[in-house]
Amino acid sequence: MTADTHTPVRNSPLVDWDPSLPDGLSARELPFLTQLTLRVTPGSTAATAVEGYLGYALPGACRAHLDAEVKALWLGPDEWLLVAPAGQAEALTAGLRSAIGEEFATVTDTSAQRTVLALSGPLLPEVLAQGCAIDLAPDKAEAGACHTTLLAQAGVTLVVREEGPGAVWLLVRSSFAGYLAAWLADACTEYCTESAGAT
Repeated sequence: MTADTHTPVRNSPLVDWDPSLPDGLSARELPFLTQLTLRVTPGSTAATAVEGYLGYALPGACRAHLDAEVKALWLGPDEWLLVAPAGQAEALTAGLRSAIGEEFATVTDTSAQRTVLALSGPLLPEVLAQGCAIDLAPDKAEAGACHTTLLAQAGVTLVVREEGPGAVWLLVRSSFAGYLAAWLADACTEYCTESAGAT
């Protein structure tokens, strides 16, 4: 009898997702991003150590730092989500814990908890407004805004990547990703019809 040495195949929550969207909106999944939940008291020695390791100050309330490979999203008064390219969880966790040392803070790998939908296009504010109470008017949706909210009754973290908003990330729990993807396609139905009628 031989041992099974095959490496398990990891599938993203939306591996077969191929939405039919109107011309004014594009959407794609960004699967398997490294996601670490950081809990640390702002202004503490541990927070200063983390900021030194990252090379920037942790963002304040409802903000995200996006101008680095490791992005930081504010989730609460003492909680941030650090998002990095796939495959960096182990090294990033080790680096943060080494920087923190004996000070009090926690770093937890939550990469499997959520997936990320990247949306962009001029129709984005109208489509999201159908299911989200956040004011996404162009003068309100500044780049770097970060809100934990509900979209179509699903909990999401909405990150404005481009003001307007012209581009956003939606971080959603993997178990809700299929539901949210289906809602998004349904919310675009009227715009798909309009696009077809214009051709």
